[in-house]
Amino acid sequence: MLDYKNLLISQKEFFNTNATKDISFRIKQLKHLKTILRNNEKELFEAIYTDLGKSAFECAVTELYPIESEINKTIKNIKKWSRKRKVRTDIANFPAKSYIIPEPLGCSLVISAWNYPYHLSLLPAIAAIAAGNTVILKPSELSPKTSSIIAKLINHEFSEEFFYVAEGGVEETTELIHLKFDKIFYTGNSKVGRIVALAAANNLCPITLELGGKSPVFIDDSCNIKMSAQRLVWAKFLNAGQTCIAPDYVIINERIEKEFLEELKKNIDKYYKLNLDINENYTKIINERHFNRISNLIKEKEIFYGGKTNKKNLFISPTIIKDVDWHDNIMQEEIFGPILPIITYKEIDEAIKNVKKKDKPLSLYIFSKDKEIIRKILKEISFGGGCINDAVMQLSNNKLPFGGVGKSGIGKYHGVYGFNEFSNLKSIVHKKFLFETSLKYFPYNNKKLSILKKLI
Repeated sequence: MLDYKNLLISQKEFFNTNATKDISFRIKQLKHLKTILRNNEKELFEAIYTDLGKSAFECAVTELYPIESEINKTIKNIKKWSRKRKVRTDIANFPAKSYIIPEPLGCSLVISAWNYPYHLSLLPAIAAIAAGNTVILKPSELSPKTSSIIAKLINHEFSEEFFYVAEGGVEETTELIHLKFDKIFYTGNSKVGRIVALAAANNLCPITLELGGKSPVFIDDSCNIKMSAQRLVWAKFLNAGQTCIAPDYVIINERIEKEFLEELKKNIDKYYKLNLDINENYTKIINERHFNRISNLIKEKEIFYGGKTNKKNLFISPTIIKDVDWHDNIMQEEIFGPILPIITYKEIDEAIKNVKKKDKPLSLYIFSKDKEIIRKILKEISFGGGCINDAVMQLSNNKLPFGGVGKSGIGKYHGVYGFNEFSNLKSIVHKKFLFETSLKYFPYNNKKLSILKKLI
């Protein structure tokens, strides 16, 4: 195993040369990364198909194209993001200038997840590079082929003192998180997130945690039922439900439940004509452990549609279950798989109250034409981000910050928000030697206090 302590020392030494603070250096690295990804698409497609059964089309749309878009946006805006940011000066410091200087934090560790192995590895790394940091990237060992190809490409094309991919499992991750990084960015489940946070706390290292949770979908009887069902089926069963912002469960007005369920069934039949196996429109469950966990959540008597499984192929069909209660087992943990529970409500206040009893979700979705219902839900429930009359698509807009709140995450990224997440915003008051007031100097007295009070 590589000596990560010495690797980090070499990255700190390189960082202290100030090479990464040069904007042209950062742009050069980002352009090189884009070229590498373009030139090795075939290998990247093959690796992700082996790990997840994900087609080239889906890999392009959900992984590689968003990465390229992020690189392009970053290159276009990096000079503006890095500039000194002027702010108004308060009267206590008059005459002076006040401004903020973004500076890189230093050496960063990015720990990524297996479900979108390229996307979740490289988007944080892009933000770290853009802000002027060095990077050690630790991909998930649960997707070994994608981890291997990322390591192969990055470690061959970049200097390890600047950007290095560390492969391995729990042992390697444990060693890395206890080193004295200047920033740790973790994507994954909350259990490991706590471990990362505790390790980082020992070194007073700032962290970003991108976790998950049970993301609810509110469906009001004013919605367009056909279009809502079509959009929901796509969002839920994308990547076989193995998406951190996937709709986790539906809360639907009881007046339209029957009609909506039929539309869900029609859309599953239309888009997922599956026979106990994956195809170009569907992916497999990542491994047997997750297959068993998800399968155990399916209760025969609750199945409205689907429920087919094939352990050999790690296949679980798109499944709708109804007559679900808030206290059922499936409502106690994030599903992270292709099962969609349906809960009905009579009054929206009752539904909101039940959602608020749970941890704050990473995402929330509303399908409704009723402006008052939409306003009420947005005002009363705290969550990371979401959509109205769609689902998952907030992730495609890199002008929006992405991240959770509470137990669903700490910190935001994408675009300038990622740049800021890997930066120290250094605050400066710049005075001249024109004159100096006596108000702040001894002796203190009531006259000075009176003047200060009026100024404030």
